[in-house]
Amino acid sequence: MRTSSLPVLFLAVVPASALADKSASSTTTPAALDVKSSAFGNNEAIPAEFTCEGSEVSPPLSWSKVPAATKSIAILAEDPDAPKGTFTHWLVTGIPASTMSLDRGGALPQGAIAQSNDKGNAGYAGPCPPSGRHHYQFRVYALDTKLPMAITRGEFLRTIKGHILATGQLVGTYQKQAR
Repeated sequence: MRTSSLPVLFLAVVPASALADKSASSTTTPAALDVKSSAFGNNEAIPAEFTCEGSEVSPPLSWSKVPAATKSIAILAEDPDAPKGTFTHWLVTGIPASTMSLDRGGALPQGAIAQSNDKGNAGYAGPCPPSGRHHYQFRVYALDTKLPMAITRGEFLRTIKGHILATGQLVGTYQKQAR
């Protein structure tokens, strides 16, 4: 009788241990990247030159603490305060893992691709809130994978699940000037 209960006990233990291993890896919190801009600080106003009221060029960004296993960097800049839901201002994928910054309005490094923003253009769309002060989240992701050449925001968010080694965010605010 002992021999017949051993296989049942083994079958009961293996699935539980496999499930425990899977849940532990899926709840791993990504490391933190340190994201900064020389143009504005976290939760500070974005200068007009980076908005629709200025030259609408992308702000300088830098990041540090990129894990060694990183295969690519991605940037997603969004306005969660937009009246019709989150508005994507900038999505850049394929940034080489060795890149630690982007210059003000600068050219993207070789291999990086500016995806379509919610204006329907590839590249950066500066803040241009219809009313009030909005918050603009510039998120940088260190990924353990390289992404497809063309990707939408939705595809991007689905594809990076389980591939984020580290992430960091810089938030800027902007309100149109009274005229």
